[in-house]
Amino acid sequence: MRRVRMGLLAAVCVLSLTGLPAIAESPWGPVFQDGEAQPVFDPAQAVREDLFVTAPVDSDRDGQDDLVHVQVVRPKETEQGLRVPVVYQASPYFSSGNDVPNHNVDTELYVPERPGNRTIRTAQGDQLISAAVEISWAYEEYLLARGYAVVYGESLGTGQSTGCPTTGAENETIGARSVVDWLNSRAPGHDASGAPADAGWATGKVGMMGVSYNGTLPNAVAGTGVEGLEAIVPIGAISNWYDYYRSDGAVVAPGGYQGEDADVLAKYVHTRADREPCRAVIDQLSADEDRITGDYSGFWDERNYLNDVDKVHAAVLCVHGLNDWNVRTRQAAQWYAVLREHDVPHKIWWHQSGHTDPLRLREQEWLRTLNRWFTRYLYDVPNGVEGEPRATLQREDGNWTEEAEWPAPAARAVVLRPTAGGAERGGLTEARVSGRVVEALRDDAGQLADDLAATPSSPNRLAYFSDPLAAPARVSGTVRAQLALTFDQPAANVTALLVDQAPDGAVSVITRGWADPQNRRAIDRTSPIEPGKNYLIDVAMQPDDYVFALGHRLGIVVLSSDHDFTLRPKPGTGLELDLSRTRIQLPLVGSIG
Repeated sequence: MRRVRMGLLAAVCVLSLTGLPAIAESPWGPVFQDGEAQPVFDPAQAVREDLFVTAPVDSDRDGQDDLVHVQVVRPKETEQGLRVPVVYQASPYFSSGNDVPNHNVDTELYVPERPGNRTIRTAQGDQLISAAVEISWAYEEYLLARGYAVVYGESLGTGQSTGCPTTGAENETIGARSVVDWLNSRAPGHDASGAPADAGWATGKVGMMGVSYNGTLPNAVAGTGVEGLEAIVPIGAISNWYDYYRSDGAVVAPGGYQGEDADVLAKYVHTRADREPCRAVIDQLSADEDRITGDYSGFWDERNYLNDVDKVHAAVLCVHGLNDWNVRTRQAAQWYAVLREHDVPHKIWWHQSGHTDPLRLREQEWLRTLNRWFTRYLYDVPNGVEGEPRATLQREDGNWTEEAEWPAPAARAVVLRPTAGGAERGGLTEARVSGRVVEALRDDAGQLADDLAATPSSPNRLAYFSDPLAAPARVSGTVRAQLALTFDQPAANVTALLVDQAPDGAVSVITRGWADPQNRRAIDRTSPIEPGKNYLIDVAMQPDDYVFALGHRLGIVVLSSDHDFTLRPKPGTGLELDLSRTRIQLPLVGSIG
């Protein structure tokens, strides 16, 4: 990150709200040029203080309101009367985490009216990690230099905050929101001695920003409609916790963390010094998350921020990696879609990396974008960001492009149908296929999906490919597979992959999706499967934006268990796919013909 340390100006020229030059009333005021806040404050002289904000919730059930530990870092000039907006990062990770084993995923699938198999391991030992530390951030100096205070808040049950961690439940949202209320004089705060502490130095305008869980909390708080939260920047963030640990009834895991679930994450971040008050809360979380059926429930509905989008008024700059298999792309795509529907100010950045901060990818242009977003919505400088292209995308070759909106407005729904030969490599066509063809595969969770997609033939998957493309074709949005499947067992996983086959035969997985056929009617209801009966199973893959190059083939691969994401039952379950009733729908710019 570019480090800026400039002395204060004796007099500064700022932009008034009309966009005309004006002389600042104070020699310590912010400076704006070309719609961006300029680095005129010295971060080295910033004031830092540790405080506690009272949240109106008692999640540890001790009869007292929970306390949120807050660290404030603000320009020195706020001691002399300058009031500034705040960029606030709430996090459960500031005090590190605990060593918590994940759930066992080598287990049989649940069958209704038969006892399920579940293994829950509890954390070994109770080492206390919490300690008073100075919190920092890669953006801290950049923001301080441009006239923002930076505020850090430890999520409930973590570090020096009281309360309990609950992996996205309402109490965590209330805890994070209380800091916004304190910055607007609506919630009490105090220092370590108990003396009252207010935020008279703050303008009341707040932006929230962070990566992963730290980006998820801004989504949650924005959904409360809290006054004063003017902008959020969720990066690699969750909009619905069910879609993080489940997929259409299937128990799945975030990429790289097989066996993790809501209870594991709560135990990981549970770093407050006295953990005993939260044991019952986390035990209840373990029971309610339901790794047996995978059904959507009240537990997950409480953690679904899409429910509250009608309350969001904060301008949202959403950032996500197209190759993020930890917090998958559905999280950003569905959040962005409902923001658009509700006319919330919005912009999205899609990059080609995984679960990461764009600061590491395109530093200068990202900082410019971020600066303009906060300048517009936290300082009310009319820099025109509302009229700029809404979508910034990084293409496969590393180049960046800007578009009016996302998904690509030119994308049309194209329906493809598989043709015989899936045990090796069948066809994929827009033409109607006559005659009934049924092809079979057998589940083997021990094999990697990427390997199954790449192999020329296998009894454990079915693969179908288009002809070589006569021109590039772009998928922009969500690919959906409607699979006509028959099962020889009353339970099975269903996985579908979108793949790219290069002219040399190499196959790469572009995106994928999973479903539990027992949830074919609704994600909140398990319906038994009758072996031998054919069912239409819808599998929505993770949204993507990908260009298939000239001469490449677009492919669909169908398998059962996905070793890296789903539960892994013993091999052997048989599936049959009726090609005549199977459809693949793609949001396509171009044609595969």
